[in-house]
Amino acid sequence: MQPIFYFDFGSPNAYLAHRVLPRIELQTGSRFRYVPVLLGGLFKLTGNQAPMLAFANVPAKLAYERREMERFISRNGITKFRMNPFFPVNTLQLMRGAVAAESDGLLTPYVEAMFHFMWEDPRKLDDPTVFSQSLSDAGLPAERLIAHSQMPEVKDRLAANTQAAFGNGVFGIPSFMVDDELYFGKDRLGEVERELAVQGMIDRVADASTGNAAGQ
Repeated sequence: MQPIFYFDFGSPNAYLAHRVLPRIELQTGSRFRYVPVLLGGLFKLTGNQAPMLAFANVPAKLAYERREMERFISRNGITKFRMNPFFPVNTLQLMRGAVAAESDGLLTPYVEAMFHFMWEDPRKLDDPTVFSQSLSDAGLPAERLIAHSQMPEVKDRLAANTQAAFGNGVFGIPSFMVDDELYFGKDRLGEVERELAVQGMIDRVADASTGNAAGQ
C-alpha cells in the first residue's frame, strides 16, 4: 500500500517533512501519496490546537519546539527555510487549490510552488491577489486553478480528505500513514523510513519466492 503524507501548507513542519521525503523515497523505493487536508478542520474535529496556542503558558515548551526545529533543519541540510512573517496564514484557498491542482494533474508543481512561497520566499498567501500572482510566478494556470478551486466538488473533496484523515486517527500535521499505522510529526520520519525499508525487504523476498516457484 502506498504511504500517505497528510499535509497543509500552513504547517512549517509539513514543509520540513516535504524537503526530507525525497531522500526517504530514494532510500526505500516508496512513493508517498500527498493528500491535502485542512488543518483548521482537523483542529475542529479533534479539539486539538496549534502549539503556539496549546502551550502559550508554557514558554519552555515553545522554546524547546523552536530548538528542535533548528536541530532538524541542521541535521537534514535544509538551507532555504524562512519563517513566514505573516504566520499564521489562513490556508483554506491554498488547500482547495491543491485539490483542484490534483484533479488537473498539477499537484506536484503546485505543492512545490506553495511550499516555496510559504516557507522559502514567504508571502501572504491568504491575500487573493498575492495567491494569484504566486501561481502565475510559478508558471501555473492561475485563473483556471482558482476557478476550479471554487467548484463544489473540490470543496467537498477537501472536506472528505479531512474527514478521512480524522477517521484514521490524524489530529495534526504533518502526519503519515504506512499501511494502517499512523505516524505524527516530522520527528517520526525515521520510524516511517524504517517501516518502509522493512516492507521493501518483505516485498523483495515475496517476489523472489514467486519467481523461484514459477521457475520450478
